Amino acid sequence: MTRRHDNQLLGIDIGASGIKAAVVDIASGELRSERHRVPTPAPATPERFGKAVRKVVAHLHYSGPVGCCFPTIVVGGEARSASNLGEHWIGVSVEETFSDATGLPFDVVNDADAAGIAEMRLGAGRDLDGTVITITIGTGIGSGMFRNGTLIPNLELGHMPGFDGEPIERYASGNARKRDDLSWPEWGQRFDYFLKRAARVCTPDHFVLGGGASKRFHKFSDEVTVTIPVHVANFLNDAGIVGAALVAAESR
Repeated sequence: MTRRHDNQLLGIDIGASGIKAAVVDIASGELRSERHRVPTPAPATPERFGKAVRKVVAHLHYSGPVGCCFPTIVVGGEARSASNLGEHWIGVSVEETFSDATGLPFDVVNDADAAGIAEMRLGAGRDLDGTVITITIGTGIGSGMFRNGTLIPNLELGHMPGFDGEPIERYASGNARKRDDLSWPEWGQRFDYFLKRAARVCTPDHFVLGGGASKRFHKFSDEVTVTIPVHVANFLNDAGIVGAALVAAESR
């Protein structure tokens, strides 16, 4: 296996339902390979994940540094929360697990932080100053915070308590829309409630919305009444892949 070019690195986005990966042009954010996806292994043990990641890398015929985003709090390459993957990940070095499985150097960050990095470096947040909060709308609600372009890692706004005391993402995530069979406007009112709570807590200058639901922003935009400017992400569902590759590039 050979790495194609110095400015092309592999990004891997690990989610609750799937592992997505592609080789990324780190200057433009464009994908330079197919976007390959495999199901998240169940049970989601480190051993099973290592095998799945090794298969992804082999499928793309890649050798070189790898950036990876992971759906837990990540500190120094180590998972510090359970999220949807199970408590057996807490305290595990994700970087070492995947490096041992593939023989390649890995840089691992929180998934929402990676998506935010993609948007702030090359996407919708590129020219935004001040405090910017990037939101990833998916199974849960991911969030990233940037102050004048610098990441403040592991922000978990989706875990703020909602009006019922439960994590607010249970009320306002994409999964909540499907679970409660909500129309886009009905769900948009819930998401607007989340944005207003986030604005009250963090006082951002801008929101950048990404993830699956951001592609349907036109269907719920009339319900978004928060006074903070809202921007739609450029990279949408590829943001995690792109951001992960950028993390690997910036760490070299």
